[in-house]
Amino acid sequence: MGVVIKYLVAGLVRYWLIHLDYWQTIANRVEIATPLNSWKRLMEGVYLYDHNINPYEGDSFHESPIMLIFFHFLLTKAPIILPILFTILDLLTAHLLYKTSKAFTRIFKESQEAVLPEVAEESKTMLLSDTQLKEASEYVLSVYLFNPYSVLNCAGMTTTVIQNLLLATALWGASSGKRIIACVFIALATHQALYPLLLIVPIAILLADINKGCNKCSYIRTLLVFVLSWGFLIYLSAYIMDGSYNYVYNTYGFILTVPDLKPNIGLFWYFFTEMFEHFRLLFVCAFQINALALYIVPLTLRFRKEPVLLATVLIALSTIFRSYPCIGDVGFYLALLPLWKHLFTFMQQKFIVGCAFIITSVLGPTVWHLWIYSGSANANFFFGVTLSFATAQIFLITDLLFAYIKREFTLKHGSSRQVDGKPAKLVLR
Repeated sequence: MGVVIKYLVAGLVRYWLIHLDYWQTIANRVEIATPLNSWKRLMEGVYLYDHNINPYEGDSFHESPIMLIFFHFLLTKAPIILPILFTILDLLTAHLLYKTSKAFTRIFKESQEAVLPEVAEESKTMLLSDTQLKEASEYVLSVYLFNPYSVLNCAGMTTTVIQNLLLATALWGASSGKRIIACVFIALATHQALYPLLLIVPIAILLADINKGCNKCSYIRTLLVFVLSWGFLIYLSAYIMDGSYNYVYNTYGFILTVPDLKPNIGLFWYFFTEMFEHFRLLFVCAFQINALALYIVPLTLRFRKEPVLLATVLIALSTIFRSYPCIGDVGFYLALLPLWKHLFTFMQQKFIVGCAFIITSVLGPTVWHLWIYSGSANANFFFGVTLSFATAQIFLITDLLFAYIKREFTLKHGSSRQVDGKPAKLVLR
């Protein structure tokens, strides 16, 4: 009954916020709406399409043609259901994350039993009990339902709500061993926002582990299904646009080249505002390599036996370094952190990171008001806050990874910090 009450309260809060007089303020906040996910820009794209004007000829609409058709149908046939629809979709995301976390806890339990012979006698008290595993799923649900980032993202009716649903469905499909569901939905998420492309690696590893077949064959099948699904979506989008692939520049091209420098919670906008134009291509490539390719190989090599942790970290890193992030992206990966509740005792910076999240979340709107409305601040102030917010997220991820390594070491060698009878020291490299 407690779970039902959580869904009911979270749904009512979201529905109430959408109907507030301040809804326009929420929906247009730079922390919530970006050029990619803004409800205002989506409405403009639908309006242009409804009047037989190609919305991709201008510079205002950057959603995929599939999203365009979907919302065109809703806005013309049943606009009254949109607040309810966004609320239900966000609650469905929470439910899928809840189901996913339950599947993940089963995977944790199996992997824990597999390494039990290697666990030091004095460290066996650290092994997770069924009660602890069950609590993790409850926390995942609660964090997503009541996290202000997720709530405001839904209240702003951003298309990030749909992206989060696609990611949650892909993770649920992977954790359940359903290859087609996982690949199709990660292809849909990639088609919408590009950066979820990174998740095909942990999903392929997870599916291979669950299905317990030939790993190479499993990887190839997963990759093949994903590529075919993504290719079909690209073709379908071109078909919707009367056979034209011009939409690609205003979707993928817009994400990669970052032409719109409207402030957001990311790192791109300020840097490229100050950048000399002849250096732009070099640094765009450097920033996008950092977001899309730099971490995937080393993290996969080190955490290939923990695809769930790998997926969590890759989602977080793509959120931090993507060109147009929003708090809805942050709220999604924060909901996955309770899966690693058993690592919190090994984390050294959680208090600092928690304080940084709270302070920057309060300072962001304050400094924005001082800059835009009062004229008593400038862009440096707002970028300082967004840079601190990104730094806090980086500290959170590195602390989580190091906590996993410390727990892994402690399970194997005990808490004495000795290897072969000699004092040992853990160093993060």
